[in-house]
Amino acid sequence: MKKLPIGIQTFKKIREEDYLYIDKTDIAYNLINSYSYIFLSRPRRFGKSLFLDTLYNIFEGNKELFKGLAIYDKWDWEVKYPVIKISWGGSDFRSLDATKLGASKVFENNQERLDIVCKNADVSNCFEELIQKAYKKYNQKVVVLIDEYDKPILDNIEVAKQRVFKRFI
Repeated sequence: MKKLPIGIQTFKKIREEDYLYIDKTDIAYNLINSYSYIFLSRPRRFGKSLFLDTLYNIFEGNKELFKGLAIYDKWDWEVKYPVIKISWGGSDFRSLDATKLGASKVFENNQERLDIVCKNADVSNCFEELIQKAYKKYNQKVVVLIDEYDKPILDNIEVAKQRVFKRFI
């Protein structure tokens, strides 16, 4: 009997360590070929992070991880795409400075992984520059995967609630 991947959000670890994996690569393949932009909204603990990591490995061309899965014989593994991975899960968004710091770290990690240097230190301009430079360097469409997209909103809802609560005390 295979081990259950409880709390594991890394596709590579699940596949290499032989955890139980429910093959959703046919869904990934259909989404990739049917849409340019996709927004996946699901409840917490519903597998969004694992699915994004699966997409990351598909676009990176990590063919060996997909042996025996639905996408294996369908995908052109020779084509590799530059992937910008953004996860807001580990950042603090309760202040503007903290938000800028968190975003800067995310974009620095992507620059390092893609071997690209952004000249513009401003976060929003760096993101645009990162996309443009990745496209130019790799001569391929750039894939942007965003995980924990709701974290900045949730952090600020709590801050706003605290401010309102303090007014009534």
